[in-house]
Amino acid sequence: MWNVNLLLSKSNLQLLFNKLYMKKFKLLLIGILLSTSFATFAQQTVKGVVKEKSSGEILPGVSVVVKGTTRGTETDFDGNFSIERVNTGDVLVFRYLGYANKEVTLGTNFNLTVLLDESSEQLEEIVVVGYGTTTVKDATGSVEAITAKEFTKGNIVTPENLLSGRVAGVNITTSGAPGSGSQIRIRGGSSLNASNDPLIVIDGLPLSGINLSSINPNDIESFSVLKDASATAIYGSRGANGVIIITTKKGRSEYSLDYDFQVAFGEIKDRINVFNADEFRNIIAQQRPQDVGLLGAASTNWQDEVLQKSVSTQHNLSVRGQVFNRIPTRLSVNFSEIEGNILTSQFDRANVSLSMNPSFFDDHLKVSLNYNRAFVNSRSADAGQINAALRYDPTQPVYDASSPFGGFYQHINRTPGGILIQNGTRNPVAALLQSNNTSNTFRQFGNFKVDYKLHFLPEVTATFLVGFDKSTQEGSFFNPLNSPANYTDLFVGAEGSFLNEFNNENLDAYLNYTNTFGKVKLDAMVGYNYQSFNGSGNNTGNLRNPNDAGFTTYTNTPVVLIGFIGRTNFTFNEKYLLTLNYRRDGTSRFGPENRWGDFGGAALAWRISDEDFMKDSKVFSDLKLRASYGLNGQQEGISGDLYLDRYRFGNQGSGYIFGGNPIQSTIPSERSNLRWEDVATIEVGVDFGLFDNKFTGSINAFQKNSTNLISDAPVADGSNFTNRVLQNIGDLQVNGLEFSLNADLIRSEDINWNFNFNATYLDREIKELALGQDITVGGIAGGTGNFIQLFREGFAPNSFYVFKQLYDTSGAPIEGAYADLNGDGIINTQDRYLKGNPQADFTFGFQSNFNYKNFDLAFNLRASVGNYVYNNVNSSLAQYDLLQDNAVLGNIPTSVLETNFNSTSDVIISDYYLENASFLRMDNITLGYTFDRPIKKFASNSIRLWAGMQNVFTITNYSGLDPELAGNGIDNTNYPRPRTFLVGANIKF
Repeated sequence: MWNVNLLLSKSNLQLLFNKLYMKKFKLLLIGILLSTSFATFAQQTVKGVVKEKSSGEILPGVSVVVKGTTRGTETDFDGNFSIERVNTGDVLVFRYLGYANKEVTLGTNFNLTVLLDESSEQLEEIVVVGYGTTTVKDATGSVEAITAKEFTKGNIVTPENLLSGRVAGVNITTSGAPGSGSQIRIRGGSSLNASNDPLIVIDGLPLSGINLSSINPNDIESFSVLKDASATAIYGSRGANGVIIITTKKGRSEYSLDYDFQVAFGEIKDRINVFNADEFRNIIAQQRPQDVGLLGAASTNWQDEVLQKSVSTQHNLSVRGQVFNRIPTRLSVNFSEIEGNILTSQFDRANVSLSMNPSFFDDHLKVSLNYNRAFVNSRSADAGQINAALRYDPTQPVYDASSPFGGFYQHINRTPGGILIQNGTRNPVAALLQSNNTSNTFRQFGNFKVDYKLHFLPEVTATFLVGFDKSTQEGSFFNPLNSPANYTDLFVGAEGSFLNEFNNENLDAYLNYTNTFGKVKLDAMVGYNYQSFNGSGNNTGNLRNPNDAGFTTYTNTPVVLIGFIGRTNFTFNEKYLLTLNYRRDGTSRFGPENRWGDFGGAALAWRISDEDFMKDSKVFSDLKLRASYGLNGQQEGISGDLYLDRYRFGNQGSGYIFGGNPIQSTIPSERSNLRWEDVATIEVGVDFGLFDNKFTGSINAFQKNSTNLISDAPVADGSNFTNRVLQNIGDLQVNGLEFSLNADLIRSEDINWNFNFNATYLDREIKELALGQDITVGGIAGGTGNFIQLFREGFAPNSFYVFKQLYDTSGAPIEGAYADLNGDGIINTQDRYLKGNPQADFTFGFQSNFNYKNFDLAFNLRASVGNYVYNNVNSSLAQYDLLQDNAVLGNIPTSVLETNFNSTSDVIISDYYLENASFLRMDNITLGYTFDRPIKKFASNSIRLWAGMQNVFTITNYSGLDPELAGNGIDNTNYPRPRTFLVGANIKF
């Protein structure tokens, strides 16, 4: 019984074991299948959006890479990204300029929202270069990118001033005239007589000239400044003076509304010291007692009368969002009313900007449309009336009820029925108020760009871009019949008009190939560029002057530029980089034999910090060594078709009779064989990051050699029918050092403080001129035909050519006494010498941004050391003889009391008036406070209220109004800069 039961029990146990075994086997099989399925389906596509943590704003251009691989992408304009074939456990690395790197490990969520914190990290910044992009990490040339949060703040009316003082080697000088253009110099320029202006490119469209006054600064997203030849060679014949690439703000899918408003109160505080009314009466009594009867009874400060306080406003409204639920769009509107600080000066601008940038076919096809319209109405004021205000008799009134000249006082003969005294300065207030010089400009520009990543070969992207820039300017000038400003024996008053049209058309087509072969990454581009410029216009002349009236028209010969371009970037092991550029350019400016030019550059870079021996460094977090060489051309800044033969009229006595009529003969003055100016640049540089990139910066050393300079220079006697012709004879060399440092001094939850410092040293020297002869430049006021500067071999361009002043035992200058420098016992032109030049030896920029909780404080400083200015105001006016202004009395600067000079004969070219104009200037300071989410029902909104000051102070030993001058360093008639107080609000939804 027991045995049977035992067997039954064993059977039952065996059965039970079998059942359990089979069950485990099935579970194991199911587990294997599930694991296989999971492993199969784990390779998925991860998508997401990247935003800024503090504000919630989306971030385009963020680098997203699967860690340990070369697979990755960038966020689009809406901050979105997508990467295929990723697994659970993969790590995504997010990098973006100004933000800390972030790593995200993938789990089961493949739809991410990634928030980045601000940081000083800059290596992965996307930098726009010619016909493409790169990153700070991979850049081999001297390229600097400035984004919106780094822009110079203040009363910014034109875009280029967003860069002022911000980039080493870039100097921007703007006058006080509202909406005026700026002089921009990158590394001092490269020419003598041709253009020294950089090429400006907006959204891929190269502009002609640099007047950006019709462009709304609020539409600018970033600047890329290309400085060395390896970076600019891709622009060939137009890159000799550097390139500034402007990228405008684009549309996004998320909706946002921004409104910016500011009001500015400006005033010119400084004055040229001239005699006031009582002082003028005393000096006339002392120096010209015979003219005391010409004095009036008034007391007028004429500088105060021609200058005014100004009130200006700017409104910017921009909307971003999607149109038709799929087209990211941005629309902005700007209204600016800028009042000048000289009577009647006004600049009004209205801008409309539209950007649309959809993508199709899983981002294989990207389309970008940018369109801008600008309406500019301006009334210009003659800055020369400031000089008239210096000269006008301060004892005379502004208004005279009995005056036949519109109620304005004017000098008239003291006889019954006296008439206007034509010789002598006219009432400057009347000259401004009775003159109406206006212009209206309508400008429209934009482009249409298509990027297509080939479906069958995704490593290749084809790009096609067409752009245009068209403007129409019409204006008129008018002086009434009772205006003495244009009074002569021939006519009374003035009236005329003009109309100018300009058209710029551009076409780009290029292919880009990017692929990785093991440790080698290849990025290659080939393309074609076509651009044409043409203009036309008409001018009525002065309809009230029989010698000047008449309708004239002109049509400029179109200038056509054609370029074939190529660039290749090699990266080996992410540490060794090589860039090769080539461009073959053709221009219609030159003749067939010189029409085409070949330009190019090469650059090497070594990322030392990625080497094994540097990876454990506690000091260097980044270190890159660069070297480059390139050749650019120059064909801008000289008008006309340079290859055409030039003829001049012969003497009247050399004519001949044809058909009974005398015909004046023509003679060939020059057979023009001009060709490109060539600019070769060699450079070495170091980019560095210290202490986990708390400090980042660069050091550059470069030499530019300009050859075949185009100059209007002398020719040998008997070799031509004239003694000066345009010719390619001249060499210029520029040596320079640049240093820049960005520091993230404090970064915490409540306090952030960062600054930028940059310094530049430049040395310009003319190496060769035509026949070794000097070229006179720099005409000045005072006397007739005087000049104050020279081009001379071995010296900087525009060096000042002056007599060496002698002084008495008390240190006072002796009138007409100069050093006999050549020792021949005669004081003449041979004793003039060269001293100083307008170019500073050193320039510095310093920008600081400080944030404490919701408060922000920012300021900019600039300094210039070693630049000289010739004070032509004092040299041409500060002499006692000029108390007589032809037939009337005229005021003069009080500086005459220091010299006691009487005559204007040759004192104006004394080095006494040449002054060191080094300066330290605080351009602006702003203080703001931001209210986060003041309207609670909206998820994201803020209001920032701010106040600031522009042109805060200037420390200088220069005695004139302003030591910083555009042009050639001659201070004569310049529009002074006002000191401006600003208040504004930035509202975001």
